[in-house]
Amino acid sequence: MKRNALIVDDQPDIRKLILMTMESEDFELHETDNGIDALRLAQNLRPAVVLLDVMMPGGLDGYQVCEKIKSDATLKGITKVVLLTARGQRTDVERGQSAGCDAYLVKPFSPIELLDTVDRLVAR
Repeated sequence: MKRNALIVDDQPDIRKLILMTMESEDFELHETDNGIDALRLAQNLRPAVVLLDVMMPGGLDGYQVCEKIKSDATLKGITKVVLLTARGQRTDVERGQSAGCDAYLVKPFSPIELLDTVDRLVAR
């Protein structure tokens, strides 16, 4: 049975790039473009990994979504969160770590780096 992966980014081109990168992996891929839907989908899908943009319009940014996933009793033990962002300053990385992310990749990241990170976090 395939594991779920959730891709969250407000930029359609970035989502497409991530989808194309991940399609060779053993995941059922789901996507959305905002934090509120990301949290709802995460709670319904219980994904093995969430690939999550930090800066998104709407009610929740990536840091907030990450915090909510990591504090959710059902998700915190099974869902890994990889923050994907253009924000690469040390304070940004520290904020991601404070939110509980499992990995932090700065855009533009290489597809190989993304796959290596996901493989490392959710090895069978």
